[in-house]
Amino acid sequence: MNLKKFFAELKRRKVYTVAVTYAVVGWLLVQVVTQVFPPFEIPNWAERLVIVAVVLGFPVALVFAWIYDFTRHGIVRTEDAQLEALDIIEPASSTEKSIAVLPFSDLSPQRDHAYFGEGIAEELLGALAKVDGLRVAARRSSFWFKDRETELAEIAAKLNVDHVLEGSVRRDGNRVRVTAELIDACDGFTIWSETYEREMHGIFALQDEITRSIVDTLKLKLAISPPRPSRSTAAYDAYLEGLFYSDKSTEAELRKSLEFFQRALEQDPKFNRAWTGIAKAWLWLADAFVPPLEAYPKVRDAAVRALQLNNQEAEAHVYLAESKRILDWDLDGAEVEYNRAVEIEPNSTPSNYFSAAFYAVCGDRDKALTYLQRTSRIDPASLWVNNFACELYRYFGLYDEAMAAGEQALQLDPTFAHYGEPALAALYREMGRFDDAIALYKKAQDFTGRPGFGLAITYARMNRRKEALQTLEAAIAGWGYRPGDGIAHVHVVLGAHDDAIRELERACEQRSSSLHGVGIAPEFAPLRSDKRFLSILKKIGLEPEKVFAAAAP
Repeated sequence: MNLKKFFAELKRRKVYTVAVTYAVVGWLLVQVVTQVFPPFEIPNWAERLVIVAVVLGFPVALVFAWIYDFTRHGIVRTEDAQLEALDIIEPASSTEKSIAVLPFSDLSPQRDHAYFGEGIAEELLGALAKVDGLRVAARRSSFWFKDRETELAEIAAKLNVDHVLEGSVRRDGNRVRVTAELIDACDGFTIWSETYEREMHGIFALQDEITRSIVDTLKLKLAISPPRPSRSTAAYDAYLEGLFYSDKSTEAELRKSLEFFQRALEQDPKFNRAWTGIAKAWLWLADAFVPPLEAYPKVRDAAVRALQLNNQEAEAHVYLAESKRILDWDLDGAEVEYNRAVEIEPNSTPSNYFSAAFYAVCGDRDKALTYLQRTSRIDPASLWVNNFACELYRYFGLYDEAMAAGEQALQLDPTFAHYGEPALAALYREMGRFDDAIALYKKAQDFTGRPGFGLAITYARMNRRKEALQTLEAAIAGWGYRPGDGIAHVHVVLGAHDDAIRELERACEQRSSSLHGVGIAPEFAPLRSDKRFLSILKKIGLEPEKVFAAAAP
């Protein structure tokens, strides 16, 4: 147990306040009893009874204070009173040191180098993640706090870290000024800070210097040196800008990232991480904006090129695994690549995230949950991760866990600003909370500009057939191509099983990335006895009996 966090939690739950208040009131009550009872000849045993009750009530009051809180809505459980607080997950070891790297502020004259500040922070994050004995909060969780007025103590509590690294960058022509500050989150004191001025060609040495200073300050051992990202600073600058756009959610921004990654390769053809960036961009363009058969061959080509230049590129192994799973239905080959990615970077979000999804659709419940929980621990403040966790927990029938993850995703971004659908809405639908599901789907639609298949499925579950079919047609029009498995979801709920099978067969031809999920998805439970459905699952490499056994009843 981390004692500092335990005592901080006692303070947050007002246990100290209750203890002091109870002691004062209890002492006054005992004084009144000992002074008043004798004159009225009240038996001594009554006096002793009150004193014993006051003493025994003390631990009860502390427990009550830990569990409950007084609010304007009445007495509620403390966790319900703290809706804005993210779950705090204890690290595996109390002796483990931990850090979050926040995106560096852009202080450039034109304020046009936000990508550079994020890139510097991500490079430092990646280098520190390779240090033994140091747990580093994942990028999506750390960067979620960008432009938010949040106290460092709150950030540290939400990410469950003891130290926070923040800083700023100023680009002016070829000159770079970087300020970095390492803060002990427990007491708020700066334990190391430095300001550097360099020419751009010295940026790689500067990153090494900052990393080593942090490691020395935390009294850790840096067993390896961070790899040089590129021999060309122009290539590196283009790469950072590509990375910045590759984490966005629109088609235009993802395609813009491809332009910058390609520009980086023109400057340095051996820049392997630019190829990884290209694989990443095409992966997120696939299905949502580009037909799978057009996108995934490009994912595979870029991942292979990255690994030819550096076989230790964990993220490239993940994208190669995805292309093997989707294009070739080669689940054994995909598993080898996922495992290799985890071996290289065990604390990487993509390595654990995609492994969890893979084992879930294959029906390996234990492995899926293991990787899912690791992903949630590494990346607790990620909308992407929490939405994913909600979906997987729903598949396994773990509704309490699914609700917690889904609500956390909603707290992280009430607009649900990404191109997918809110998994919490599907959970509401499964629970019969149709109005809540519809409201959430429409909130997502306001951002994406198109209705989702989940809304059509919800109308179908409500026997509102006309609205279901109208929403289905609108969803198809919004996608730019007809995703077979998405359409099949709606047909199977409407009871049109022949239409659903036909669409699933078309999804096989399309190589839809989500096709493997139909075996475990509860919406497809009515087809589990259909020989045609079983044949499709076997065709794409699944074992139906194993998958059905792991699925929610």
